[in-house]
Amino acid sequence: MTKGWRFEGNELKYIREVLDNGFRAGVDGAMTERVEALFAEKFNLPFAVAFNSGTSTLHAALAAFRIGPGDEVIIPNLSPIMCGIAPVFCGATPVYADVGWDDFLMDPNDVRSKITKNTKAIMPVHLYGQVCDMEAIMALAKEFDLMVLEDCAQCYLGLDAKGRVGGTIGDVGSWSYEASKHLVAGEGGMIACQNETLAEDIRKFGGIGFANLTARSGKVRIDRDKFQNPDWQRHDRVGFNYRMSELTGAVALAQTERIHELVELRIEAGIGYRDLLANSELLKSQHLPVGAVNSCFTFAARFDGVDLGISWNEFRLAFISNGGDGIYAAWQLIGDEPALADDGIGWGETPIAKKLQRRIMQFTSNQCDVVEREVQYDALSKTLRQFGDKI
Repeated sequence: MTKGWRFEGNELKYIREVLDNGFRAGVDGAMTERVEALFAEKFNLPFAVAFNSGTSTLHAALAAFRIGPGDEVIIPNLSPIMCGIAPVFCGATPVYADVGWDDFLMDPNDVRSKITKNTKAIMPVHLYGQVCDMEAIMALAKEFDLMVLEDCAQCYLGLDAKGRVGGTIGDVGSWSYEASKHLVAGEGGMIACQNETLAEDIRKFGGIGFANLTARSGKVRIDRDKFQNPDWQRHDRVGFNYRMSELTGAVALAQTERIHELVELRIEAGIGYRDLLANSELLKSQHLPVGAVNSCFTFAARFDGVDLGISWNEFRLAFISNGGDGIYAAWQLIGDEPALADDGIGWGETPIAKKLQRRIMQFTSNQCDVVEREVQYDALSKTLRQFGDKI
């Protein structure tokens, strides 16, 4: 396939439509409204709101939860820093929860231990494409009257053991269209939820507080007589300009049309890696509960070779020399990043996450077909055998 195989849908058609319309809404509505409607349909949720990134979505959701100074938001410490920055944007404190040694995801038991009188929300992150234990997390939320924001930036159409789609279980789901994600628009984000009041608050927060915005509509110029009247008061609250652009919306719409095709490619990649590592002693796949589906943003495994004297980087270099794409490390723990650690922002000990962060190996899953996937499997197989693994 060509290098542009990921954009062989309606991307160019929709971009031209935006330009031909001079950035005015076409007969089918603005691109952002079209992608919102399609996204809501795909996830069987009534409301979806498009944003300029998967970070501004988190900020908007927490703001709609009325998170503010003095409040605490529990997040997994093993996660991208955006999950820690969003509470800080609201003046709140991120509280770091530990993760499971085998599934790499937020540990509900540790979440319970971190709940205080100041806790207002839990932010489970469906890391690497796998849905957290939402049954336990939602039980905690109900017990302590907490809001739940599901970060699904890496998890499109992942399923939990009950067959529920990640992002549709908590109060709000948040997704990303950043360039490495399942669906790619260069940047961009999406929020979806069941609650109309939340959806309207989220849209107004990201839409500069325009008074005429609603849960379903991002249109600003809906009435020319009002918009051209010097007495019309446009804004009924303070908000940020987090809106998705029309060009981004055009690409996001075309990508969302192909969501099942694009996600299935990653799922298939993950299945191949998982089968390969079934009997490995050096690499342990992210534990997947029976009945669950990991949508495999990347394929994550725990490198236990360090217990046998094999360094993480030694294994990575061997994998590359055997033809592999490379191996990505986990991010530094959020609480260890200088942006937060140097100012003493946030609290919570997470010993498992600290140990696990040094072992996580992330393998690429964005191949276009089985031929490209086999290159990665072959490189990994050779590398494992090179280090004496009896796979």
